[in-house]
Amino acid sequence: MHAEVSLLRDGAILLGFGLSFVLLFRRLGLGATLGYLVAGAVVGPHLLGLVGDAETKMGIAEIGIVLLLFIVGLELKPSRLWRMKEEIFGLGLIQVVACGLAITGIVLLAKFSPEAALALGLPLALSSTAQVLPMLQSSGRLRTPFGERAFSILLFQDLSIVPLITIVAAMSRNPADHAGPPGWILALQTVAAIVGLILAGRFLLRPLFRLIGNWNEREMFVFAGLFTVIASAAVMELLGLSTALGAFIAGVMLADSPYRHELEADVEPFRSILLGLFFLAVGMMLDLPAIAERPLFVAAMAAALIVTKAGVIFLIGLAFRMKWRQAFALGLLMSQGGEFGFVLFAQAQNGFLIASEAASLFGAIITLSMATTPFLMAATRRIREEPVIAGGERDGPVTDGANALVVGYGRFGQTVAQMLIAQDIPVTLIDRDTQMIDIAADFGAKVYYGDGTRLDLLRQAGAAEAELILFCLDDDQITADLLENVHAAFPNATILVRAYDRRALLKLKGSPAAYVVREVLESAVKMARLALTSLKVDIGEIDRTEAMYRARDKERLAAQYASGDLRAASDRIIVQGEREGA
Repeated sequence: MHAEVSLLRDGAILLGFGLSFVLLFRRLGLGATLGYLVAGAVVGPHLLGLVGDAETKMGIAEIGIVLLLFIVGLELKPSRLWRMKEEIFGLGLIQVVACGLAITGIVLLAKFSPEAALALGLPLALSSTAQVLPMLQSSGRLRTPFGERAFSILLFQDLSIVPLITIVAAMSRNPADHAGPPGWILALQTVAAIVGLILAGRFLLRPLFRLIGNWNEREMFVFAGLFTVIASAAVMELLGLSTALGAFIAGVMLADSPYRHELEADVEPFRSILLGLFFLAVGMMLDLPAIAERPLFVAAMAAALIVTKAGVIFLIGLAFRMKWRQAFALGLLMSQGGEFGFVLFAQAQNGFLIASEAASLFGAIITLSMATTPFLMAATRRIREEPVIAGGERDGPVTDGANALVVGYGRFGQTVAQMLIAQDIPVTLIDRDTQMIDIAADFGAKVYYGDGTRLDLLRQAGAAEAELILFCLDDDQITADLLENVHAAFPNATILVRAYDRRALLKLKGSPAAYVVREVLESAVKMARLALTSLKVDIGEIDRTEAMYRARDKERLAAQYASGDLRAASDRIIVQGEREGA
C-alpha cells in the first residue's frame, strides 16, 4: 500500500511541476522540452528531493520514445522510406562516423585514454530523437526535404546502436561482457527481427485491425495499437536490440494501411505524456553535484560538443548540396547529445572503460546540450527561414499532404472525391466502414479507417494544411457545434457539408460551413426535368417551373431557419390544383 501511495504521490508531483514549468517556459517562448528538464532537476534528488528513483521512471518514460518512433513510422510509407535510403545510409553514416571521431579527438585532449575517449565520443555523436522529432513535427517540417534529411540522420543513429554496443563490448575490460554474442550474430539477429516484424505486420496486424474495425469499438483499437507498439519493442529488447527501431518498423508496416490515421490519433496522447515524463526523468538524473565540482569542464565540453557537431553537420550538409541556411539549421538542430548516450555510457562503465564520475559528468554534458537546443533554434529562426527568391526553389513548409479531406466515402463521397481527383487535387479519404474500405481498395481507391468527426484524427490526417474539409456522411452526426470546433481548430480550411435532409439542414443553422448541400435536391430536380421533357413540355416552361420551385423552396427554408419550425411557410409547398400563371 505504501508503494502505491508513493507512486501516486510521485506522479502528482511530477505532473504538477511539469505542467507548471512547461506553461512558464512556453510563455517565455523557450519550449516545452526545457521546461520538463528544469522541472525534473528541481524535484530531483539534488535540489528539492521531492521525487526519487529517476532510473525506474526513465525506464517507464522511454516508452514515450518508442511511441514517438511508431508514429513517425506511420508517416513513412515503405516506398518513401526506400526513396530515402541514400540519405539514411549516406548522410546518416557520414554524420555518425565524422562526428564520433571528431568528438573522440576532443575527449582525448581532456586526457582520457583512447578506449575511454572512443567509448565517450561515439555515443556523443548521437542526437536526441525525443527532442528533434517533436520540434520537426510541431513546426510542420517533418515531411519537408529538410525534415527528411534530419530524420534520415536520426534513423541511422538508431540503427547504429547495435554496432556501437558491439564496439563498446569489444573494448571492455570486464570478461563478463564478452559472454554475449559477437557483433555479426547481433547483425543477423537485427535483420531477422526486422524481417519478422515485416511479416507480422502484413499477415497478423492488418487482419487484426480489420477485425477490430468491423466491431467499431475504439477502446479495442487503442488497446491493439498499444499492443502493437509494445510487442514490437519487446521483441527487439529480447534480442538486445533497439526497442525504438522495432516500433518504427511496425509503424512503417502500417503506414499505407487504412488504419494509419486512427492509430496515430489514438497513440498520440500516450506518446505526449510519456515523452514529457522522459524529459522529467532526464532532468532528475542531472548530476548537479558533479557539475558543481567541475562547472567549467562541463560547460566547456557541452559547448565543444555543440560547436563540433553543428560544424561537422553543416559541412556534411553543404557536401550534400544543401543551401547554407538549411545546412546551418540542420547542424544546430542535431547539435545536442542524445538519450541513447546514457545507455552506452552505462555499458562503458560496466566494461570498466570509464569511471562512474565520468559517466555522471558526460551525462550532465548531454543534458546541458539538450537544454540549449530550444535557445539555439529560437536565436537562428530568422537565419534558417530563407526568403523566397523569384524563380528559385527552397525547402519550405509545404507538406505532401492532401488539399482536401473527404470524410465519408459512400455513394455521395465517391462522386465528390472522384471529381476533385479528376482535377489532380490531392485528396485524403476517411471512412469507418471496413467492408467499403476493402471494396474501394479493389478499385484502386485508398480510404483510411477512422472517425472523421474527431478533431485529433482530422489533425493527424493533415487538416491543418488542407484547404477543404468535406463531410459527406450519410447519417445525422454532423452538428453545428462540431463544425464550430472544426472551424476553430482548422480556420484556414473551407468546410462543406452534406445534409441528409431538410431537418439535418436546419440543425446546421449558424454553423461556419461555407455551404451545406441537401443530399437529394439536385438529383430530384434533375429527374423532374427529365420527366417533364419526356412529356414534351417546352424547355422554357421547364426552366420557369424549376425557377419557381427553387424560389419557393428558398423562401420556405428561410422561414424555417428564422422560426426553427419545420412547418413554417407550408403555404409555399406546391400542391395539386395549383398552377401559377394559369
